[in-house]
Amino acid sequence: MGSFSIWHWLIVLLVVVMVFGTKKLRNVGEDLGSAVRGFKEGMKGENEKADAAEQQNSGRVIDGEAEKK
Repeated sequence: MGSFSIWHWLIVLLVVVMVFGTKKLRNVGEDLGSAVRGFKEGMKGENEKADAAEQQNSGRVIDGEAEKK
């Protein structure tokens, strides 16, 4: 009685599709996917900025630039 079978979930899915419709559910899925993609790109951009700052502070020669003493 405490657990749901596959039939319970299929009925819930059918009701959700009937209430919201497939087009609205597809739009929600696309919006969620683009939000996750944007978050990943933002995190990657932050990591690249941190790496660039670390390279500048380390005193290494980057792209053939000479160190100034």
